[in-house]
Amino acid sequence: MSSFPCLVRFVSGSGQVRYRLGDRLVDRYLEFVAGRCRPNTLRAAAFDLKTFFTVVAKDPVEVTAADVFEFLADQRGDRTVVRLSDRESGLSARTIARRLSSVSGLYAYLVARGDTPVQANPVPRGLMTRRQGGSVRSRTAPLVRVPRTLPRILSPGEADRLVAALRTDRDRAMLLAGLRRCEVLGLRFADVQVADRRLVITEGKGGHHRVVPAANRFFGALGDYLHGERPTGTGTDRVFVVLKGPRRGLPLSAEGLDEILAAARKRAGLEHATCHELRHTCLTRLREAGMALEAVQAQAGHRSIESTRVYLHLANDWLAEQYRQASELIDADQDAVAEMLAVQEAAVS
Repeated sequence: MSSFPCLVRFVSGSGQVRYRLGDRLVDRYLEFVAGRCRPNTLRAAAFDLKTFFTVVAKDPVEVTAADVFEFLADQRGDRTVVRLSDRESGLSARTIARRLSSVSGLYAYLVARGDTPVQANPVPRGLMTRRQGGSVRSRTAPLVRVPRTLPRILSPGEADRLVAALRTDRDRAMLLAGLRRCEVLGLRFADVQVADRRLVITEGKGGHHRVVPAANRFFGALGDYLHGERPTGTGTDRVFVVLKGPRRGLPLSAEGLDEILAAARKRAGLEHATCHELRHTCLTRLREAGMALEAVQAQAGHRSIESTRVYLHLANDWLAEQYRQASELIDADQDAVAEMLAVQEAAVS
């Protein structure tokens, strides 16, 4: 095995993608993550831990809280140069927070094992600060403040250009599904209910299952792909497979889907268009069309309605309509008060 940390990607005997970094305890932790999390989570944890130990350059059992703060400073970069969009430098706050979460997860695992020299998690839960007003009660401030920003979506014209830039019916079907990347790649033939125009999502975020409707455009592109493009004799029940090359007939990977989208984005002349942005765009359009927020929540697979409320603000007409209705009520109340004062003055005179 190469020196630690050296990220090695391999396929297990059961056909699942796995990762090693070259340290016994870290590799055992990655095996633990593989058994309870989705493939994307495993991949992110592996890359995050490689980044952390590359910067810290210590044996995992020797890491201290001071090393975590040094890593945090490294990820924030040179503060003399900041982005105009968020006034931050280095990596985004979300990326840094995720990496700290991955490191914290490793050490929570090592502490729980009870057979390692690690007795406490070196990643602080936060910084203790006093409340405003001089209260003796304290609160915990997060190490990284992640701003709550609205996700980017595509305009109808941009979405049409992107779909037009796709070269195969397979690609069009994948994008028209309106699902997460892992969900669309995880679709199996048994999950496609053509007669009911529905999809059964069994590989959703967090392993949660749900049944969602799909548009006729999706089923049209899917039918064209299955009848004219999908290689015959493939040994997988995954719906979307590689169409050419040495991996022809094998399930399409997340990296393959990203490459397809990047090429289509370039042909369409778009600066941004990720799988997640397409998902946000689809859900926003449903909300704009009048779909109830609870229905959007079910369609999206959100566990909390708070995650769905963002689409209220992304919908172009929702806020304007709410403002108009409130303004009309305020104006009506003011007119009623003015009329009542006028009646009172007339009675006194």
